[in-house]
Amino acid sequence: MTAEEIRLRRLAGQYLTAPADKMTVVRGLCGVQAQYMSHALHALRIRCTDFDPDTAGEGLVKNWSLRGTMHVFAEDELPLFFALRQKDDYRSVDWSGETFWNRRDAWALTPERQRFFSERILGACEAGPRTREELKAVCRAAGMTDAEEDSMFDPWGGGMRELCERGFLHGAVQEEKRYCLSPPFAPVPPHEAELALARRYFENYAPATVHDAMYFFHVPAARVKRWLGELPVQTAECGGKTYFYIETGRKFDENMPECLFLAGFDQLMLGYEKKESLFLAQERLREIFTLSGIVMPAVLVNGQAAGRWKMKNGRLSVSLFAPPGKRKKAAIRETAERLWNDLSAVEFV
Repeated sequence: MTAEEIRLRRLAGQYLTAPADKMTVVRGLCGVQAQYMSHALHALRIRCTDFDPDTAGEGLVKNWSLRGTMHVFAEDELPLFFALRQKDDYRSVDWSGETFWNRRDAWALTPERQRFFSERILGACEAGPRTREELKAVCRAAGMTDAEEDSMFDPWGGGMRELCERGFLHGAVQEEKRYCLSPPFAPVPPHEAELALARRYFENYAPATVHDAMYFFHVPAARVKRWLGELPVQTAECGGKTYFYIETGRKFDENMPECLFLAGFDQLMLGYEKKESLFLAQERLREIFTLSGIVMPAVLVNGQAAGRWKMKNGRLSVSLFAPPGKRKKAAIRETAERLWNDLSAVEFV
């Protein structure tokens, strides 16, 4: 199999050249990463046949999942992603055990106080979704100190993250950050959950190497190899590497698109070992994957990352790695005009 064939298979598998309905996309991709909701929604926009910004969040939730990062995924798959934590604490109200959060010197909540304020937060959410500020106000009214607030509402998660990870809460899929009560569910056995997600990976992200899967799932090689031994994978060789994939009957006869505007933290960038990317030249790695952990929105031209883009107030700014010719500029403009109805200008910077 050639590198070009692998790229085409990946683009189709990730619904970039073969779009599908929203629920098929989020399930097939194992969710979409959502550090910034605008990026997650754009990732869906460029892949979905039925994307509607007014209803994009219906049937979806936002929660910590793969790699311990925030993702948007189907609400009915909360049991699947809960299982990835490999912990038996579903809806546990025992906060006395040692956790990543309460080991820190700045942690100010005793187990009793954490339980007390968790109950206040869940009670407030029974009336409907609540913002962080609304929940902070509820807790302050119940006597929460500034130090306790810093622990419960830590910017990186804190006690609120623990409530989400234990199956009590999730985030709403919308620009304004709101917390919602999660429906009750029966957790899936951890290995069953892993294998289900690994199957999706080797169906939709593949062909992929063991290193690619290690990077995507943030697991050791031994675990990936165990999955491969239990899945109906086939192999292909390219460039001295072995690629694995599951045949789904999908046809890969789409042409390489002239231009694609990937989202920030796009699954096409995050789905594979970045140092072995077939879409991003290594000398340009830090222009997409910054040292601060941001994955910038990339412009793909003929299957290769050619630069970055930014949209503000209807104006699209495109920063290319090399001076663009007329044909490349025209392809970028035409793609942008098809994608954004409110586009007022395209500028190359």
